[in-house]
Amino acid sequence: MNIQTQPMHRYIDHRGNLVAPLPKWANDTLLQQFYRDMVLVRHYDKKAIALQRTGKLGTYPSHLGAEAIGIAIGSAMQSTDVLVPYYRDMPALWARGISMLQNLQYWGGDELGSNFPSISPDIPHNDDMPFCVPISTQCTHAVGIAAAMKIKGLHRATVATCGDGATSKGDFLESLNCAGVWNIPLVFVINNNQWAISVPLHLQCHAEHLVDKAKGAGIKGIMVDGNDIVAMYDALLKSLDNARKGKGATLIEAVSYRLCDHTTADDASRYRKDEEVKQAWQFDPISRLKTYLINQSLWSEAEESQWLDICHQRINQAVEQYLDLTVQAPESAFDYLYEKADPDLHYQRDALINKAMRMEKQNSGGNNG
Repeated sequence: MNIQTQPMHRYIDHRGNLVAPLPKWANDTLLQQFYRDMVLVRHYDKKAIALQRTGKLGTYPSHLGAEAIGIAIGSAMQSTDVLVPYYRDMPALWARGISMLQNLQYWGGDELGSNFPSISPDIPHNDDMPFCVPISTQCTHAVGIAAAMKIKGLHRATVATCGDGATSKGDFLESLNCAGVWNIPLVFVINNNQWAISVPLHLQCHAEHLVDKAKGAGIKGIMVDGNDIVAMYDALLKSLDNARKGKGATLIEAVSYRLCDHTTADDASRYRKDEEVKQAWQFDPISRLKTYLINQSLWSEAEESQWLDICHQRINQAVEQYLDLTVQAPESAFDYLYEKADPDLHYQRDALINKAMRMEKQNSGGNNG
């Protein structure tokens, strides 16, 4: 699929050239910050994969190729809005103030990775939801949150994200329908990265575009170049503003390409051709913005080198903090799952504790002689 030929909202093409006048909000400082953030989360992503490969992190879903989508989402939202992310949304959470350390905790199996701090000093708690690994179930949660906002008369918005594969599930379609019927302040963002694990888009949906599904729900729909952060941020600003003003929900199809394996448990080379991936790299969101900034004398290779040094320092600091954390007790997996555990879960929890104690005793040589 040649995404460059698709009719979609775009300001900067894959060669770094303007194809439409930039919106008024697009000042030099903000575009430079977008670029810095995208570079940082990409290098973090590379480090996280290395940690997984060396047994220091659990199965990890790379966001390679989706940096513009995530940074735009997190940057466009207000502190009082609520993000309901799916598992490939580290960039969005980063832009919302969630640290790299907490992301490492989450994928390392520590519940505290989802204990988000307050986004703003004026707001005592963070209402953003943790990552959702089950496919599209987070969309139903987002509907409930947005409906509550409307019922309470709050001028806030909810953002629900998902991949293209999630749009084939009933949870997504039912959520879309509810958003339209109830006229709630909800923005859906589909990261259409062309692959639902190993299933290509043309085998999972026969619609010409995923954004067409908005028509069936009677809500606004916009197809955006997901590799153009200017277009993404612009679409989100308008959609979120409409949501907060009571003008209903919007579906944004962000067209991108998954430049990585589905997760570290996947090998995409088994079902994708190298030539396809090589072609997709031509539309890389980071290279696109970098070329534009350099052409406008807003970035230089010297600044690039300095920023990369800062990125590596921040990432290495987060990794050191993560590796120094005290490992959570195995039974903690039971402690935060249910408000009230039934007797069978108490039995399982006790069995796990006893097993851990036996293993610790064996490892310390307690069974020798």
